[in-house]
Amino acid sequence: MQKKFPLGLAFIIGLMITSCIFSAVLLKSYSTEKFLIALVPAIIFSAVLITEIIIKYNSSIKHIAQLNESVNTASNQVLYYSEYPIALLDSEHELLWCNKEFDLQIMEESEAFGSDIGKMLGIDMKKLFIEGVAKVKYKDRIYKVTCIPVVGRERDMIYLSFTDVTEFADLLSKYKRTRPTVVLINIDNYEDVLQNFKESEKAQVSAAIQTLLEEFMSNTTGVLRKLSNDKFIAFIEEQHLSEMMNSKFNILDKARNISVGEKDNIITFSIGVGRGGETLEENETFARQALDMCLGRGGDQAAVKTDNSSGFRFFGGISKGVEKKSKGKSRIISNALQEIINAGSNVYIMGHKYADFDAVGAGTGLAAAIRQLGKQAYYVVDFERNLSGMLIDEIMKEYPDIIISPEDAELDFDSSSILIIVDTHNEDRVESHKLYEMANQKVVIDHHRKSVNFINDTVIFHHEPFASSASEMVTEIIQYFKNIKPIPQIFAEALLAGIMLDTKDFVMRTGVRTFEAAAYLRKNGADTVKVKNLFTSSIDSYKKKSSLISSAEIINRCAIASAPKEDGDIRIIAPQAADELLGIKDVDASFVIYKTGGIVNISARSLGLMNVQMIMEKLGGGGHQTMAAAQLEDISEEDAKKVLIEAINSDN
Repeated sequence: MQKKFPLGLAFIIGLMITSCIFSAVLLKSYSTEKFLIALVPAIIFSAVLITEIIIKYNSSIKHIAQLNESVNTASNQVLYYSEYPIALLDSEHELLWCNKEFDLQIMEESEAFGSDIGKMLGIDMKKLFIEGVAKVKYKDRIYKVTCIPVVGRERDMIYLSFTDVTEFADLLSKYKRTRPTVVLINIDNYEDVLQNFKESEKAQVSAAIQTLLEEFMSNTTGVLRKLSNDKFIAFIEEQHLSEMMNSKFNILDKARNISVGEKDNIITFSIGVGRGGETLEENETFARQALDMCLGRGGDQAAVKTDNSSGFRFFGGISKGVEKKSKGKSRIISNALQEIINAGSNVYIMGHKYADFDAVGAGTGLAAAIRQLGKQAYYVVDFERNLSGMLIDEIMKEYPDIIISPEDAELDFDSSSILIIVDTHNEDRVESHKLYEMANQKVVIDHHRKSVNFINDTVIFHHEPFASSASEMVTEIIQYFKNIKPIPQIFAEALLAGIMLDTKDFVMRTGVRTFEAAAYLRKNGADTVKVKNLFTSSIDSYKKKSSLISSAEIINRCAIASAPKEDGDIRIIAPQAADELLGIKDVDASFVIYKTGGIVNISARSLGLMNVQMIMEKLGGGGHQTMAAAQLEDISEEDAKKVLIEAINSDN
């Protein structure tokens, strides 16, 4: 390497030149000849300095050029013999140059030269250019591709570096496929179904269940353990869970085929799956939440819970909820509710928005019973927006102070007040959200199948998806209230109206306990004729309903009707029309689409062969297997119908 020009020497020469010039200037005043002679050393020193600088500069340029040539040669060799495939492309993504490994691992240069590498390798070059990194699979290998734009004097180029990550990708894939998943299996209504069986018959059913579960686990590498007669836990790998989800948990269908004597005695499973947690403990927590959701939706289904925002995925749920014959839970809830009421001040009861007979009947009936316990109780309802105007008017004729508006309730509500929510468990559907937020103590009494956004900060959450109505549940609860007289006739009729509404006059979702509740109300003076009169409608409403029914069309065994225009009493007419459409031959479900304000509503009904709840959940709604609804915003009725048909087809 050439030595640099010594700065010290340059400084000395410069100082000598300056000294000579200064001396010459002083001699000029004495003699011009001596002045010129004195300049000679300065000129010589200057020439020497300039010559040396020029020589050193030219030597440095030559050295740099030689060094650059050596570096370029070295870098070219390093790139060419690099262990990673490397390629240079032009701005059109055509191959200009590649190294040895690219030629060996990716493709031969003779085949690739001048070709569009993006198309040949299936790389989205625009996306790669923006993100800088991409993954590509080629010849059974997976490569991580790094892109670096290179700006040249004559042309711009693209530098691509390929890193083989096949082993890492395989390892990551294996890790994901073998992640542990927790599965909790509950045998629905096991004790109720087998309570009257002989021990030998119980053993046969238990063996059939055990055999089915072992068969279910036989195609996995997981383990199954029995926790009790009706509870099991399993640990399986993620890859096997994916297979179960693809088969839509067909074990649910096989379970219903287990013979347990009488035709109505069927065995159903509820399966809660927890996946995606950071620990096995977290997956077990997810599995419990999923199982609770299954049981809250009536059982006979599987729910998969993950740690992401997608929440739950549901499978099955085609059979109706199995009614529990024991009323032990109702008695326990009744006693607990009385304790809470006695410890608080006033009690406020509200249902869902646009309260129907079931919400009003359950709310006012419970309020009447609570007042006999010595506490002030009120039912809260929007007097302008409800579907029970006739029933509310009848009640207020005799008891004008038991029903109040949300505004009045909010004025008197204090920290010790108790809020009871009936006929809904969804905080987005309560009559007054402000009242809901003010309450420190909340009680929920509901029969609808459990939805994802349920109220989870309650002191009592009484949820029975097999019950016909909230009015039936309230009727059972007040029977266990201590030291009260029978509720007044008007409230017994309101409760009976709620039961009749949700059972379609004791036709749908009606169990033994439904008739027992109705018998209790009849014993308390409920007049069935007066209750029936609450369901009468005007001739104008009847004509509108008939017109709506006549406009229906049958699609995939579903009757779909659309209201031609917005009408004041359409909220009452639409559900009635949906009920009437079920009477048509070869119709398993009915849907009525109508608009209120800027919202498109869908009222859904079925006879049980089709689960309309799951269809409505796909549209953001919910409800029961045989009765559900959804509300769609920012959509036309025509588009809502298309979305509905897609949901129906995807459910089949």
